Amino acid sequence: MPRPRGPEDAHRLAIEPIDTSFSFKNKAYAALKNVIVSMDIYRSRADIRLDERQLAQDFGISRTPVREAMAQLEREGFVRSVPRRGVYVVRKTKKEVIELITAWAALESMAARLITEKSASDSEIASLRQMFATFEDGQLRAHLDEYSEVNIEFHQSIIRMSGNGVLIDLAENLFTHMRMIRRKTIVEKDRADKSIRDHMNIIEALEAHDTARAETLVRDHALGLADHVAKYADYLD
Repeated sequence: MPRPRGPEDAHRLAIEPIDTSFSFKNKAYAALKNVIVSMDIYRSRADIRLDERQLAQDFGISRTPVREAMAQLEREGFVRSVPRRGVYVVRKTKKEVIELITAWAALESMAARLITEKSASDSEIASLRQMFATFEDGQLRAHLDEYSEVNIEFHQSIIRMSGNGVLIDLAENLFTHMRMIRRKTIVEKDRADKSIRDHMNIIEALEAHDTARAETLVRDHALGLADHVAKYADYLD
């Protein structure tokens, strides 16, 4: 006999059964994202196609969680699905890259302001210097690919040290897109040497809790990358 309906039934949520493949989908998403981010996608203009069947086989899982992971990555702008052709890694246009960098400049400069207003301890700010232990007197003491990773870590640390959860969440996927272009641009036009000098000036401003200078230096550093892309990144067109 059916249970009598009560007033609480009017607000009963339509909850779907828990999908047991959820953890597989998350793992496939994380693995696929790592694969895409590690690619040098701007080295060549050739399309990069992702084979759903092969990926599922490589991951040792069914195709369903791989398909779901690809759908999430498409919503985030990392891949695009082309009917009857497949799924391809997205290359941003020059205009899109400049827009990404401009948005990043706004977020990171606000993070710098928050850091100088005591969102980070002096020891946390000092830890930024330790990233450059292999760089002495502005001279590069490591391979460019190693510096590229230090460069990326530096900017992620500034965002994280802001202590603002919303800002950190907004920056996460934005920076994932940016790190792919940073890896390409860091080897161009002596950008590594300039980047090191900029970073050391930023650290000094943060250590001095000079809000206006730190905010300006961080913003100008990011916008300098946007200018570089506008002038030299013809491979994005």
